[in-house]
Amino acid sequence: MRWKYIFYIIGILSLFLGLAMIFPLLWGLYEKEQSFIPLAKAMGITLCVGLLLYRFCKSPKTEYITQREGMAIVALSWTAIGLLGALPFYLDDSFINFTDAFFESVSGFTTTGASILTGIESLPKGLLLWRSVIQWLGGMGIIVLSLAILPFLGVGGMQLYKAEVPTPVPDKLKPRIRETSVILWKVYALITLAEVLLLWLGGMSLFDALNHAFTTMPTGGFSTKNASVAHFNSAYFDWVILVFMVLAGINFSLHYQMLRGKPLAFWRDSECRFFIATIVGLSLVVSFNIYGSVYHSIVQAIRYGSFQVVSIVTTTGFATADYEQWPAMSQLILLLCMFLGASAGSTGGGMKCLRIMLCCKYCYRELFAIIHPRAVSHVKINGKTVPDDVMRSVLVFLALYMGLFALCSVLLAGTGVDFVTAFGAVAAAIGNIGPGFGMVGPVENYAQIPVMGKWLLIWCMLLGRLEIYTVIILVVPEFWKK
Repeated sequence: MRWKYIFYIIGILSLFLGLAMIFPLLWGLYEKEQSFIPLAKAMGITLCVGLLLYRFCKSPKTEYITQREGMAIVALSWTAIGLLGALPFYLDDSFINFTDAFFESVSGFTTTGASILTGIESLPKGLLLWRSVIQWLGGMGIIVLSLAILPFLGVGGMQLYKAEVPTPVPDKLKPRIRETSVILWKVYALITLAEVLLLWLGGMSLFDALNHAFTTMPTGGFSTKNASVAHFNSAYFDWVILVFMVLAGINFSLHYQMLRGKPLAFWRDSECRFFIATIVGLSLVVSFNIYGSVYHSIVQAIRYGSFQVVSIVTTTGFATADYEQWPAMSQLILLLCMFLGASAGSTGGGMKCLRIMLCCKYCYRELFAIIHPRAVSHVKINGKTVPDDVMRSVLVFLALYMGLFALCSVLLAGTGVDFVTAFGAVAAAIGNIGPGFGMVGPVENYAQIPVMGKWLLIWCMLLGRLEIYTVIILVVPEFWKK
């Protein structure tokens, strides 16, 4: 592999990240806070690192990036970006050590939303905005963003796109990958702006509206309040955020088609129908389960039940209620929602509805073959036959997902945390959800997790955000052989 070229691209990404720090830095100056000092220092360090890598690793433009190089660039870039993104936190007194700062940064970029902060509202507004900005950047993917705005990275960019975009079959809306990236980011920014306006017009402060929109669209879940969305105690805000969580959980190529005058694109897509039907069905089940036992009003039960279901299925992680106080049936449904995930091609994490659909169809085909051994049948999505290599990749992904979940749960339990916490924390980290169960429930945080446990969860968050393959392939010996 061409390591010099790999670090050259990481340098360019570092430069972009350093420039992105200007927005929270200016907000800190506007608020006359001391937060601009750690942000200014972090910005300087990040830009210097980027310039050094860009200057000394610069190499001639290449016409093609191999699949191995693409995976290495994405995996190493996300690690480097996580480290550099942690600098504003580490240089501020709000974080005790670098592990906590790195955990918060990776949680932001991977849109997990797991936090070690016990007093979020005491954090300077500049750093709060930085937490939200890194989630917004991580939502669509910093690699995809770079392909959109940096033309000199467009050459051979499909390998980066395939390694970074969270979907088993990346959608190319345009022949050139840069054009596809630009379209995705325009749609992403437009929907974000719409949410900011709706929250602001509804009475939320502009600062809170910006932060919550920046963390809703990437399905991240970082909030400016200790109690998350529950702090506002507003049905209007709950329903606005719920709607945008659903939009964020739908394949963004469908949003693009709708904006081009094809409103039936959502209905024609079988995965979108499955996703909508799932959240509606589970929301009704949970709402009726908590009606009477937790909430005495059916309206309240539907409001809180549907919000938590949508928040976890889309892997956003916002909370409006302590679901650990709900009946066991509702808790179990929410736990299973952590594995389901949103649509492929969305900013959501988890296994993805498309993979679940393909797995169910494949199982049905095998049962059908037992009854009709001579019949020829195929797994189809939207009327198109799914190639065997895609089907194999999906099944291997699901096996790796569950295997790594089991392994990491055992390892986390080995650090001294209880069974429920280990199970819930790993499910929330690898699914990029945020709140879990036990010590990391919706009204708790990850501050009490041991240091080794935090590093394990950091790895889990990267695994989930980069769809396992891009990270796990780095430990395969053949990957490094010529």
